[in-house]
Amino acid sequence: MTHHTAEHRSAEMNECIQHCMECAAVCTETLSHCLSKGGRHAAPEHIALLATCAEICTVSAHTMLRGSEVHGITCGACAEICRRCADSCAAFGDDEAMRRCAEACRHCAQSCHRMAAM
Repeated sequence: MTHHTAEHRSAEMNECIQHCMECAAVCTETLSHCLSKGGRHAAPEHIALLATCAEICTVSAHTMLRGSEVHGITCGACAEICRRCADSCAAFGDDEAMRRCAEACRHCAQSCHRMAAM
């Protein structure tokens, strides 16, 4: 029986799992921030993207934690959705919470892109 613990995974995969979990948390927090701000922050497309990003990040992290061979597929989708979410958040400019989310999404996108290529 194979054990799927941090010691058995590559450092790069462990880093990707961490980026995914952080991104999921930040997107969830940002979603609440956006709903409380209202206006264009609460646009349905933007809220849906934040929710989807949080979910795919969680799915990708869990897939890697399980040691599933399909992690490349989930990480590829995660990288693309994170890129789109980063762009959406960055478009808000001066809002600190949005900048923080865009940064978390970019880190996750880069990490997941590397995992998808492995």
